[in-house]
Amino acid sequence: MAYLSTKILSSLTGMFFLVTLYTTFSMNNIMIEWEVVSISSSSLSIPILLDPTSTMFMTTVLLIASSVMQFAKTYMANDKFSDRFIILVLMFVTSMMMLILLPHTMFLLLGWDGLGITSFVLVIYYNNPKSLGAGMITAMTNRIGDVMLLITIALMLSESNWLTMNQWMSNSHTQLSAVMVMVAAMTKSAQMPFSSWLPAAMAAPTPVSALVHSSTLVTAGVYLLYRFFPMMEKWNQFKPALLVIATMTMLMASASAMAECDMKKIIALSTLSQVAMMMFTLSLGAPEIAFFHLITHALFKALLFICAGNMIDIHHHSQDLRLMGNLINQLPITTTSILIANMALCGAPFLAGFYSKDLIIESSTMLMMKSNMIISTLFVIATILTTAYSARMSMHMLLAPTQSPTSQYSNENENHAMSVMTLSLMAIVGGAMTNWLLITPVAEPNFSSVYKYLAPLMMATGLLTGLMAYKISYSPPKLLVQMNCYMWFTSPISTHLAPKAMMQLPLLELKETDQGWSFIPYMVYSQSRYISSYLMSSQHSLTTSNMSCIFLILLWLSMSVV
Repeated sequence: MAYLSTKILSSLTGMFFLVTLYTTFSMNNIMIEWEVVSISSSSLSIPILLDPTSTMFMTTVLLIASSVMQFAKTYMANDKFSDRFIILVLMFVTSMMMLILLPHTMFLLLGWDGLGITSFVLVIYYNNPKSLGAGMITAMTNRIGDVMLLITIALMLSESNWLTMNQWMSNSHTQLSAVMVMVAAMTKSAQMPFSSWLPAAMAAPTPVSALVHSSTLVTAGVYLLYRFFPMMEKWNQFKPALLVIATMTMLMASASAMAECDMKKIIALSTLSQVAMMMFTLSLGAPEIAFFHLITHALFKALLFICAGNMIDIHHHSQDLRLMGNLINQLPITTTSILIANMALCGAPFLAGFYSKDLIIESSTMLMMKSNMIISTLFVIATILTTAYSARMSMHMLLAPTQSPTSQYSNENENHAMSVMTLSLMAIVGGAMTNWLLITPVAEPNFSSVYKYLAPLMMATGLLTGLMAYKISYSPPKLLVQMNCYMWFTSPISTHLAPKAMMQLPLLELKETDQGWSFIPYMVYSQSRYISSYLMSSQHSLTTSNMSCIFLILLWLSMSVV
């Protein structure tokens, strides 16, 4: 079944790539309306939009899904329920297809909710308490976004303006709808304060993490804001609010990755940092550059996850970064792929991440240094830390002496090598290809030499910081380590305090309605019980005092008689 699904996904990838070339170079958008049911004068039709954005994103998703399926043949070879795993992954990809290709908000909700349900099932795939807890955090956080999207659809009911390409039209509830869409995107893309579910979702199998954290679930929020951007711009506070949230999320994720030793969590926090960078770009009013970085990030992040899965498999399913190392001679293809992915993540010249990240750094610093120096400084620090934790992870995995038991094997499987080589090629040339498709008709932006030197200077500073973090044994304050390991305490707040606080009102309602009387009689009953208990205690004390008085009188009489 894995072989058949890989072939199907590969065929769909080629088909959507051809459609992408046609829609891009012909500058034509294809709108297909599929009439499902027609009864008398009413009909139910599903619109399908094929424009350069949707087809390019769909090509990327299908390419990564086919590579993940190829990798899963080896990684899930000993799983008893591998067919069930493949069906769940295909359902996940189908939900993402509905989200991308169907521009109607009613059908977009089906894909949006389908992503939440299938991601919950995939996170709890291993059937243990840790996976169940991570799955519940993922599901409950995403349900907030589902509710917000439902409210948005209800607000759009008055004008029947449910097509996402018509969101520039006037709407009486534009501001409230924009708030709801922004909260929905924040929950799905794990922006603060909804960030804790993203590292927790690492409980899923590594092939699922490669698909979820590169181009599907996490980027769905960015894609939603990209589609609704004309409507979001009508809300005056959208860009300032998103700017602050994205900057703090980026800084928090980068600082937390520097303090982590779990390899999959470091890559998950890296995903969070890059998604926050996309949100940051949206807040600057550059949705096309944000979408450009979404495509390039998906290519090298999927490669990084697949290489990490191979490392975990070799090291007896250990994810501790401190136990890995010395793989340059054993696994040359994996070693090369890890270096390519990390260099693309850092923005090394002419790799996939360079084209989009260089644009973001230059345009953001040019805009923000003149208007908001604090946000610009925080952005520069977060970008430097991105290079620092990538360099630290590469040195631990490749150069450090291994501390784990003997590897299970030292050769590379054919399926793994094929998926890794495909994504490595895309991580090298994918950025240039996307740049030609997206920006060729538009003149390249020109910046001054100061801003041109800023990106390589930040990369060099990050490399030195990562080398120092690897070489120098520095013991930071315990509170600082705990703050970064707990993601600035958003993880304990969302897993311990928030559920307890949110359950107080339902618990009170349960006691008053299902297990007792209604609210007003319950209050009367409780007050009457309090008054009666007070009277009984008063009567008891009165009776006790009377008895003591009688006892003293009798004692005095007996003594007087004597």
